[in-house]
Amino acid sequence: MDISIRPVLPAQFEDLGEITAQAYLGDGLLDFGADDPYLEQLRAVERRAAEAEVLVALDGDRRLLGGVTYVAPGGPWADIAGEDEAEFRMLAVSPHARGRGAGEALVRACIDRARAAGGLCGIVLSTQPSMLGAHRIYRRLGFVRTPERDWCPLPDLPLLTFRLEL
Repeated sequence: MDISIRPVLPAQFEDLGEITAQAYLGDGLLDFGADDPYLEQLRAVERRAAEAEVLVALDGDRRLLGGVTYVAPGGPWADIAGEDEAEFRMLAVSPHARGRGAGEALVRACIDRARAAGGLCGIVLSTQPSMLGAHRIYRRLGFVRTPERDWCPLPDLPLLTFRLEL
């Protein structure tokens, strides 16, 4: 599949928000289902794009496949990154596009941005234990588990962490 990665356009904010929300809902990743308060953040693409870099994956027909939020050091969307690390969050691919390389292309774009920034020693992420497909992408691209950085943003919501040395 021919996949291109570029910054999200305002006309895509709502569609990417829905792809992201539906990916999390469809995969059973939200404790409160359609009433989960995290859905507001997943759909807040316009806000994320104003405070971080939101990237989208498009197929050859320019159809939106998914997206990710790349967070530079010190950005307001950073959860676990140190001052010399980038982070990415909210990686989501539409169900119809899964298994065709869109998720990996988005992660590679984040790695490329972190390397191009210069002066960074790594890129990090948090993930739920059940996101096994994403874990395979991270490991294939050289990320390693960092269990000493695992955390719980809410009770009973453990997040695993991965890091790639740049």
